[in-house]
Amino acid sequence: MKLATLKNNTRDGLLVVVNKQLSKCVAVPEIAEHLQQALDHWDKVEPQLKEVYTALNEGELVNEMEFDQTLCESPLPRAYQWADGSAYVNHVELVRKARGAEMPPSFWTDPLMYQGGSDAFIGPRDDIPVGSEEWGIDFEGEVAVITDDVPMGASAEEAASKIKLLMLVNDVSLRGLIPNELAKGFGFFQSKPSSVFSPVAVTPDELGDAWDGGKVNLPLLSHYNDAPFGCPNAGIDMTFEFPELVAHAAQTRPLAAGAIIGSGTVSNKQGTDFGTAISEGGVGYSCIAEVRMIETIRDGQPSTSFMKFGDRIKIDMQDSDGNSIFGAIDQQVVKY
Repeated sequence: MKLATLKNNTRDGLLVVVNKQLSKCVAVPEIAEHLQQALDHWDKVEPQLKEVYTALNEGELVNEMEFDQTLCESPLPRAYQWADGSAYVNHVELVRKARGAEMPPSFWTDPLMYQGGSDAFIGPRDDIPVGSEEWGIDFEGEVAVITDDVPMGASAEEAASKIKLLMLVNDVSLRGLIPNELAKGFGFFQSKPSSVFSPVAVTPDELGDAWDGGKVNLPLLSHYNDAPFGCPNAGIDMTFEFPELVAHAAQTRPLAAGAIIGSGTVSNKQGTDFGTAISEGGVGYSCIAEVRMIETIRDGQPSTSFMKFGDRIKIDMQDSDGNSIFGAIDQQVVKY
């Protein structure tokens, strides 16, 4: 099943069921007005939504509309919880190597996670407003899950059954602001502006064999200013799978229905120490920071700049037939 949220001048938007081809949709206010409402009553409304999804795909509905991704909010325009992990430890290792720091062994056994701002996400086709290019504007291509209610202390096995939907993420980062914030010892805040999610959220069964219960075994495609930038496989080099990340987030407190847990930047080691760019025959990267890290390690300093006003980033994931699964995040950075 595929779900999206259309803009309608309310904070939470209008929930629509989207067909498999992402070409048609239908509003379902009689079932749930918005996605959070559906998640709050998931056991009751999921069967009803699936009935609509089946009828929509079979062309049986007279009230269907054209599905226009440019009219979408993020599936949850706001959420009670947005916690982002760093499940691809290769990415973390690169960050630390670039500044000459060793990585603690615990990073391989204890997930990194930060709590992001969740009160105002950006739409997947909306501009990314930033105050200054000097802040080091970067994109981060990720995968995320949306959970049902997760009790405190849930095991990874229990957490796996609470994963209800999946999305793609652009976890926008302001790299120039991160060092000073981390130096304060209180973590990210101003350096992590509003995040962005794919036009469509899908139930795990939509992924077929690509979803193994813990991770998505498909390439995450990034195009930067219309040029291929990365296609690392989200199922490779994922040290901590989603059930582990959800359980980690719920270790000392429950998670409410509609909690979003992110994977962190998708990163493949590619059989080398640092990975390889697409132009050099590799699978590339999911953020500019990794390229700059490799340049620093190799050349002593970075040569690739962060994003400038007017730059575009597109993030997508396709099935084995080349069809977009979640719709595409496709955005331009603009001066706020």
